[in-house]
Formats: sequence, structure tokens, C-alpha cells
Amino acid sequence: MATQLTQRMHVDEFAAMSEGDPRPMELIDGEVVVLSHPRWAHARLQSALLGELWAWERQAAGRAQAVAPTAVELTEHDHYGPDVVVARADAPLDDRGYLAEPPLVCVEIRSPSTWRYDIGRKKSVYEAEGVAEVWLVDDVAEVVLVFRRSTPRQPAYDVALELATSDSLSSPLLPGFAVALDGLFAAARH
Repeated sequence: MATQLTQRMHVDEFAAMSEGDPRPMELIDGEVVVLSHPRWAHARLQSALLGELWAWERQAAGRAQAVAPTAVELTEHDHYGPDVVVARADAPLDDRGYLAEPPLVCVEIRSPSTWRYDIGRKKSVYEAEGVAEVWLVDDVAEVVLVFRRSTPRQPAYDVALELATSDSLSSPLLPGFAVALDGLFAAARH
């Protein structure tokens, strides 16, 4: 019995196919994944975290910049839309307007349509392609899973943290940034 191989879609094909399509979607390992629109709690949590990052960003010139929503392309078969992206203040853009280097931090907030990808393939690609940190925010369990490198030269995530509502979220990449998770998750509950 012959096995039929399907060809993985390239990010350029994905860009052409998704142009003008109002549905949120990502290209994950060459496969198109149609996403559900964010739930209210998800959107509130995303907005609250972005607001905290923007407040931190404005406190001093030259700090990293946070955006949401945006897209990142890290391989020729992966086009993701992290919930929040943090990049260097002077991060270059490519000719299509995407980051031309891996972000400092990619944040994924739990969504029924993508959580298995977030904790699986996407986390692996972020790690392999040089994203310094990944924050996986589980608004159901009210925890944040942080994966980071202990040093910039570390090839893989060798620090894994599970932060609860009694903790603060911070990063050595974002000096002076800290947000109390109880307040962040409270924003999602209202």
C-alpha cells in the first residue's frame, strides 16, 4: 500500500491564500489552521498584559517594544500570530513588514483551537529559531509557563517556570518589568 504524501504549504503560498480572508488562521508546519476568535477573557488578558508592557516600555527610551496582534514567520512553513510579541526597540523589519529577527518574547494565551500547538510545535519552533522566551498563559488554570534560556548562547530552553497567581511575571530581558499575575488574571475574569 502506497503512502500518499501531502506537500507542506510555504509561507508565501499561505500569504497569497489568506490575503483578504477575514478568518484568523496560522500556518503550522505547512498546514493551515483556522483559529477561533478569542473569547472575552482571552482578549481581556491579552489587553491587560499588553497594557502593562506598554507602560513599562514608556518608562525609558530604548526599551523593547510590545505589539499585539502581529505575525511572525520563523521558518518557511510556519506563520504564527502570537497573542503578544516583544521585540528589541530597534528590531529590523523585512520587506513585507515582519520582524527580520526572532522576537525576544512570544506570548501565547490559551485558546481551545490552538493550545495543543502552542505547547507543542509552536513552542519547539520558537525555541529552535531563536526566540529568547516563550510565555504560555493558561487562563483556565491561571498559571503562566515560562520557557527561557539561562544565557543568550544557550541553544535550548533550559529554564522552565510555572508561575501561579501569587507570583509576578518578569524577565531578565525586560529589566524593571514585573506584573502581578493575580491582577492580570483578575482582568480576565471581569
